[in-house]
Amino acid sequence: MPCATAISTPTTTPITGVPTWWSIIRWNCARCWITHCAAAERGFYMFDYSAHPELLKGRIILVTGAARGIGAAAAKTYAAHGATVLLLGRTEASLAQVHDEIQAAGHLLPLVIPFDLESTDPAQYHDLATMIERKVGRLDGLLHNASIIGPRTSVEHLPGEDFMQVMHVNVNATFMLTQALLPLLQRSTDASIAFTSSSVGRKGRAQWGAYGVSKFATEGLMQTLADELEGVTSVRANSINPGATRTGMRAQAYPDENPQNNPAPEDIMPVYLYLMGPDSKGINGQALNAQ
Repeated sequence: MPCATAISTPTTTPITGVPTWWSIIRWNCARCWITHCAAAERGFYMFDYSAHPELLKGRIILVTGAARGIGAAAAKTYAAHGATVLLLGRTEASLAQVHDEIQAAGHLLPLVIPFDLESTDPAQYHDLATMIERKVGRLDGLLHNASIIGPRTSVEHLPGEDFMQVMHVNVNATFMLTQALLPLLQRSTDASIAFTSSSVGRKGRAQWGAYGVSKFATEGLMQTLADELEGVTSVRANSINPGATRTGMRAQAYPDENPQNNPAPEDIMPVYLYLMGPDSKGINGQALNAQ
């Protein structure tokens, strides 16, 4: 049964009896602190947030890794809530389906940006920012979702070139894109940067070498940036741990797992909506969980 009493505005008083990170938010809900929705009825418990249908009306949001999985779900969800979405992915062809689905749904036409994070150099990020400025003038949101997992093996046996590749895509590219787009985000009166992280970026685990290290770096970048932005700009920065989700990357990491045991990307969107909308204004430097 949907939680009809959930209120979308959080306060900052601690909660007892829940994980420590939840102390940053106490939801005004008479019955629960998790979302009772279709996902919950299947045994999946999501971040508690009920978004207004026009939550993101007038906002311009760039999503990396928008061709599939969580990135595609976020792009379509943002568009469904009124945003103009910029779809960034490796190739125009890879983004075509998401673009066409948004268009077919009658939402604002998204902008397709083919941009390979694995092969671009620093100068190209500033060229990208110039193009975006020319097309849309500003950004109100940036979701860093693109990443690669690399081999799951021990530090002892991880090839150096694989480690460097993962760090380049997951960390270097994230840094350079953030740096290039900050001036456009600072033009907004209420801008949000969300970094997709991972549980292995908050507690180290064996066999997660390159990916885990890259997500620890992502958390560090988010915290550093948030502290630099605090009180001096209208931009905030936070991270999201999506948890076990039915994606291609999850299947690559856990090939023997039944994907139906995990929620679909669409199920974990409440926290992604919350961080991109005005209800999260003032939330900065926090590590949130989608489920």
